[in-house]
Parts: sequence; C-alpha cells; structure tokens
Amino acid sequence: MSRAQQLAHQGLLLTHPNPRVGCVITDTAGQAVMAEGHTQQAGGPHAEVMALRDAAARGVDVRGATAWVTLEPCSHHGRTPPCCDALVAAGIGKVVVATLDPNPLVAGRGVQRLREAGIAVEVLPPGDELARSVRELNIGFFSRMVRRVPWVRMKMAASLDGITALPNGASQWITGEAARADGHAWRARACAVLTGIGTVREDDPMLDVRALAVPRQPHLVIVDSRLQTLPSARLWDTPAGGLPRKIIIYHALPPEQAAGPGAALLERGATLVALPGPHGKVDLAAMLRDLAAREVNELHLEAGHQLNGSFLREGLVDEVLLYQAPLLLGTGAGLSSLGPLQSLAQGTPLHYQAVDRVGDDLRIVARVAGRDGFLDAPTPG
Repeated sequence: MSRAQQLAHQGLLLTHPNPRVGCVITDTAGQAVMAEGHTQQAGGPHAEVMALRDAAARGVDVRGATAWVTLEPCSHHGRTPPCCDALVAAGIGKVVVATLDPNPLVAGRGVQRLREAGIAVEVLPPGDELARSVRELNIGFFSRMVRRVPWVRMKMAASLDGITALPNGASQWITGEAARADGHAWRARACAVLTGIGTVREDDPMLDVRALAVPRQPHLVIVDSRLQTLPSARLWDTPAGGLPRKIIIYHALPPEQAAGPGAALLERGATLVALPGPHGKVDLAAMLRDLAAREVNELHLEAGHQLNGSFLREGLVDEVLLYQAPLLLGTGAGLSSLGPLQSLAQGTPLHYQAVDRVGDDLRIVARVAGRDGFLDAPTPG
C-alpha cells in the first residue's frame, strides 16, 4: 500500500478533478509486485485499469492476484467505465483498499460490488496512518464530496514583520527565487487559482504556472463585482506551452448592467457568473458552492489584503500558505484586512502543519483549527 500511495503522488498535478489514486498488483501472498499504475488525466484510465494494462504488457496472469488500491474502486459509469468491472473481469482474487470513496455515487458500493462478485475485500481502518495519508493527498476531493465546497488555500508572501507591499505598492520581489518556484508548485496542484479585481488591475498578472512543466494549467477565477476586468489584461494570454484555460469571473451586477462590460469578456472566452451578495459584493460562500459544482477540488487563493480579509472574516479559508522573507520593511500593506478586532478571541485560530526552509525564506503551512476534521470522519457507506 505504501508503494500504491507513492504512485498516487505521481498524479498530484494530473488527475483534476478526479482523486489521485495508485494501484499495485501482487501475488496472493502480497509480496512480489506484478504490475502497478496510477490514475491519468480526466477521461483517461484510472489506477486499476493502468495496473491491469501494465500486467498485460508484462505478460503477467493476474488471476487470483491481490490488488492494493489507495481509494475504493469506482462502481459507476462516469468519464470511464467502472473499475470494479475491470477487476472482476481480470479475475483478481483479493482487493485491499486504503480508504472508501466519499463520492455518493460510490461510497461503499464499490466494495459491495466486488464482494458480490466473489472477490475478497479488505478496507484499512479509518485511523490507519496510510488511510489518513490517502485522504490528505486528496483533501480537495474529500472536501468537495463531503462539505460540497473546495479546500481553500490562501497563499501569501511577506517580510518577517508581515508586510506584503510597500506604501507605494512595490512588492516584487519580497521572497527569493526558490520560494517563488515553490509557490508555483502549489499553484500547479490546485484545480483553480483565485484572485480579485484589485490584483488584476494593479499588477496585471497572468497567474499561471511557469516554474515547472505541467500537464494542465489551473483554471483562473476572478472576483470582480462590477466587471472591471480589462479585455486587454495579460491573464487572457495563453500560458507558454499550455492549453487555453478556463477563466471564470464572478460579479454582482444585474443583467442590464452586466450586458455592456460583459460582452467584451464573453468574447474573450470568459464564463460570467452573477452571485450578488450584501453591499454590492460577490457572495463568496455561494461562489465556493458554485465552484464545487464545477468540480473544483483545491482552490488556490492569491489576492490582496482586502479580499484575503473578506475570506477570513467569512470563515472561508481552510489553510494558509505563507512565505516569510528574512527582511524587515516597517510599514506597508499587511497580510489581510481582517481587523480591527476587539479581542484576541475574535482572531482566526490556526495550527501549524509544517514549517520549512525554502531557499533563504520560510514556508509555513497552517490550518484553521478543526477545519480538516472531515478527513477523520467515517466515510459514508
């Protein structure tokens, strides 16, 4: 199962919106590896089918063999046929599953289907360390299936005293090259990158993945209440070596006001979604539900302190990814416009996941306390 989990990691940048899954086929004793595989891009074969194809390419007979799969084999027709059927047709004798699939279309039905076909099935206990690591690897997929919202990761870069930009707006570059490349790797694993119209207008960013080769670019999501995104902005440029990405703009305008500015954005290929909330702003909570319906698992938030503050005030951030440079800047823009608060108890409690050195900078990953509890809850079915 450890090897299957290693294979699942190979799908980290690949499988969106499907989960990252690995499969190893061994002899009946669970010792000799006969074949292996991991899930491919959406619409491509899943881990079990890849392992069976690997066995066929090696000329290996898998009848009676044991398949070790990090996530319960699917039992429904989605973009591909059910993996359960492929395992049954191949004559697999036993399947060991690290964790059940939270997808309501599966959720135990895969295990049931295999057992009904006469295949012995073993599921690791929910508290097993490997089972937990499988869910952790697929935290966005589990979030979307269980909570019906993406896993929201807020990325920031700041000086040691928490300044993200000087009073004149200068911010490039506070952190070093290694930290910036690492930030691109975190972008790459997300289904979508989200920013606000302030960042779009002030920085004219592309917000694509450039520091490493990727099989796909994450979608780009813009919170733009009054549809002020310019059709000439750099974000419309196709990333080098990549395919055109989906750009979704959420706004708060009524149809008659959106028609004018929206026409040029629609011509550029944008998807426009009206989700008006209080005070003429976008309803951010409704936006997250809509993004989940659009199969966004992990949402990478790279915005300014105003939108960061809005996400924090509404309790919509799950995880903070913070790069801190060994630099003191004194005054300037902070990490977020969360305050002013009246008491310490009003702050957002976090717990550290990891603190690492990246080049000359620190990378801090911290989670909102208790927000990942769904990973430990019993899976439906």
